[in-house]
Amino acid sequence: MIEPTGLDEEARAELLCYLAIAQLVSRARSGNWLRTDHLVESTRIWLAGNGAKANWSERVQLGTLSEKIALDLTGLPGLADTEYLAKLFTDGWRLDYRSPVVRGIYSACAAELSGDA
Repeated sequence: MIEPTGLDEEARAELLCYLAIAQLVSRARSGNWLRTDHLVESTRIWLAGNGAKANWSERVQLGTLSEKIALDLTGLPGLADTEYLAKLFTDGWRLDYRSPVVRGIYSACAAELSGDA
């Protein structure tokens, strides 16, 4: 369980979802998970785009957990295809929560954070 330090439960799950999908995009493109610098940049982009703040500990914990969640999702159809993954985003690389896939990943992230996974 990640101790809240700056994000509420919903924002924490949204950031984790964003990072998990970013991990999947990286894996589909390069065969590797996000490098640390790219993970940090993805976190900064999401925080700035959502007017949110999180301390370094929370960021590290969510970043680490994003790889675990992405690994759990790798066997699902389409999640290794860059074109399919690109459709999970809207303009400006914001997640499209109208997508059932995004909502499913968000639910998995929320469950993981609440300890229900």
